[in-house]
Amino acid sequence: MLEGETIISFPYQPAKVNHGYTDKVLYLNLSDKVVKVKDVPPKVKEVLTGGRGYGLWYLWQAVKPETRWNDPENELIFCTGPLSGITQYSGCGKSHVVSISPETGSANDNNAGGYFAPYLKFSGWDILEIQGKSEEDVIIFIDGNKGEVKIETFPYQDINSYLLVEKLTEHFAEDEQDKANISIVSAGQGAQNSLLGILNFSWYDRKRGKVRYKQAARGGTGTILRDKKIGAIVVKYKGISSASNNPAYPQLLKKAGERITKEILALDHIQNGMREIGTINLLDHMNTHHCLPVHNYQYGTHPEEVRIGNQVWKERFAQKQPGDSCWIGCNLRCSHAVDGFKLKTGPLKGKEVIVDGPEYETAAGFGGNCGCFDPDIILEANFYCDHYGIDTIGVSTTIAFLMECYERGILNQERTGGLDLRFGNGEALLALIHQIAQGEGFGKIAGQGVRRCKRYFADHFNANPTFLEDIGMECKGMEFSEYVTKESLAQQGGYGIANKGPQHDESWLIFMDQVNKQIPSFEDKAEALYYFPLFRTWFSLVGLCKLPWNDIEPAENKQKYSGITAAKVPEHVENYCWLFEGVTGQKITSEDIISQSEAVHNLQRLFNLKTRFGTRKHDAIPYRAMGPVTEQEYRSRAELYDKQLQEEIKYSITGKGIEEKIKALRKFREKQYELLCDAVYQRRGWDENGVPTLETIKRLKIDFPEVLAVWQNYHNNNHNNK
Repeated sequence: MLEGETIISFPYQPAKVNHGYTDKVLYLNLSDKVVKVKDVPPKVKEVLTGGRGYGLWYLWQAVKPETRWNDPENELIFCTGPLSGITQYSGCGKSHVVSISPETGSANDNNAGGYFAPYLKFSGWDILEIQGKSEEDVIIFIDGNKGEVKIETFPYQDINSYLLVEKLTEHFAEDEQDKANISIVSAGQGAQNSLLGILNFSWYDRKRGKVRYKQAARGGTGTILRDKKIGAIVVKYKGISSASNNPAYPQLLKKAGERITKEILALDHIQNGMREIGTINLLDHMNTHHCLPVHNYQYGTHPEEVRIGNQVWKERFAQKQPGDSCWIGCNLRCSHAVDGFKLKTGPLKGKEVIVDGPEYETAAGFGGNCGCFDPDIILEANFYCDHYGIDTIGVSTTIAFLMECYERGILNQERTGGLDLRFGNGEALLALIHQIAQGEGFGKIAGQGVRRCKRYFADHFNANPTFLEDIGMECKGMEFSEYVTKESLAQQGGYGIANKGPQHDESWLIFMDQVNKQIPSFEDKAEALYYFPLFRTWFSLVGLCKLPWNDIEPAENKQKYSGITAAKVPEHVENYCWLFEGVTGQKITSEDIISQSEAVHNLQRLFNLKTRFGTRKHDAIPYRAMGPVTEQEYRSRAELYDKQLQEEIKYSITGKGIEEKIKALRKFREKQYELLCDAVYQRRGWDENGVPTLETIKRLKIDFPEVLAVWQNYHNNNHNNK
């Protein structure tokens, strides 16, 4: 096994975890070759709770308004959270990552399952803060039992995850059993050669005797890892127990854990089937309700969906009920994989591999959105995106956009370097993925994402920039995740007003709004867009997965509650209050959960303001997210659109052509979106431009001098520009 040379060795005494916290930050500066320990200030702990809150705070201190993602001062910050590492409750192994995004240019946050965050915390650290750039590829190794941090030279040629992480796991493990005590963060050449890089977080599958992965995928986080010349980050810790968090009241953890486990075992197979097929259970539902993106979000359903539907994956997944858990004690066990998949393309052609997933987003993106209704194409694309370290959502949404541009004549084979990018051409799709990863051919352009492709096509191919804006599914520079939102105003707002960009992990309201009709009025939608993003934010503060919250419900939830209240799943909110008190000793209410989240959510909105966006104009979304752009789209649901024009707008369609109808519908829907923004801003305590008011900032106790200076600078400039 290859050995790296030690550049830095930093011995330390691991801080004891006390009620979920170590109160210590491990700071590494790769440029200056500095390793040091920081203490978490008491006010930061009080106001920002942990996890993403800590990450945003330390990133704020590190960067200036003009800092770009590839400047040395940009940081890559790995966050734990006080509840991270609980073994008595499902979904408690989440890692959270904060950085300046290559795609958006502002604060980005990711989450990933696996063992990394618990191992990091039990090694003595609430936060791993990495700044600067190395001159050569390095490995960062944290041994939590020995109390040692090492930065070593990178002795391997291959940086792609599937090959690299197996080697590193073998290298750092003392024996076969010890492999389960290691978690590794890696990326790959795709992250290095594009802006769509992800981080792979490894965990050891004992049943298979193989390493597997979870991803922190949005916003280009893996691209930053490779820009800093980090080949991998390895954390090793042995000795996990139910007492590792040193909880204040263990009986409360037991009480909450027993309740959720009983529900999962009795009800999951009836409700969502997470243990059977995981998140891909959404495919059939989305197709039924016209929410599945087809051909770059033009349509919401397709008859060939059955070829990649739920039953297909039930047969393909190697593990039947239940699946696997990516952290100890999780009974939702939603992690599924296909074993022995033989690759047909690329550098590993002919090799049999494990493909993690696919998750819903991956199958919907490559399957529906790109029109490749072939499970083998989806699996091959899934594997290579993970291997290369690129985002399946960002890549599939970008390719779907490119395919539409190809079919509309904006692109041709001369411009794509010979790629026939018609919808459904799986061979071309896979070829483009390899080009993106290698930074070659048309892949150099595609790997920049939708926003930069739009600009390139307008500048170099004389494409109509207005049309490109209408059909290019990005907001704030980040590609949309895989839901058609034309008939869900709440989900449109959930995407557009989201802090980091159109990612469903902040606001997933499409089922509540479009399918269940639980939030019919503007006020209802504004309330949902206040509460649910904040509740989801809370998981990133404390280190939890959101799936056990509302992907499983108590049997009588909908009988006891209705509307928004039912969607909150009150008994599960009570579980989380028990968990927080049980670990930290601090008794909280459901209102306290929202207050904790509101402070961090508003801090991130103000971070956007610091980096020169974060106002109303940046919450604009492409029109295709609101309604039909083309005549083909209108015709696909003409009866629905005609009815809406007549009944909702009181617009006479008699004698009107489709172009006139589209124009009238567009005017109405764009106005509806602006009215929604008004209602949401008011409910969130923001001004009409989408900026938190001074009263909101003070109420949430985020009136740190650095924050107030940004707010004051904005208001001074805004006043001077009037």
